[in-house]
Amino acid sequence: MSYIAPITQLAQENTLFRKVVHTGAKSQLVLMCIPVGGDIGEEVHHHVEQVIVLVEGQALSVLDGVEREVFAGDVAVVPPGTMHNFINNGTAPLKLYTVYAPANHIDGRIHNTKEDAEKDLEDEAFGELTS
Repeated sequence: MSYIAPITQLAQENTLFRKVVHTGAKSQLVLMCIPVGGDIGEEVHHHVEQVIVLVEGQALSVLDGVEREVFAGDVAVVPPGTMHNFINNGTAPLKLYTVYAPANHIDGRIHNTKEDAEKDLEDEAFGELTS
């Protein structure tokens, strides 16, 4: 199924930690909003490639232990097997969208906060099945 949307606008308007907006046959589009001082959470996907596009804010990216400052307009491609995290070290929420290939979350899943996401064992298990 095709999907067309003003993704930059949707990312800017998003206030949820994670919102799955589209799941295709081989990929998934997800919006994220990371509060000041918050992070995505250190993780590794063994069989999933992830493309992260920063729309607003700045962060410290950590890819396999290598730290780098990233800003709105930057993109990070995270190959399978890469330990990664993005930490909001700015003064405003970090707004981004990410593409997983294949999907890493249950279609349509919404998590208001990182804590909600961590408690969602069904969604975590789904990610482990694909990663």
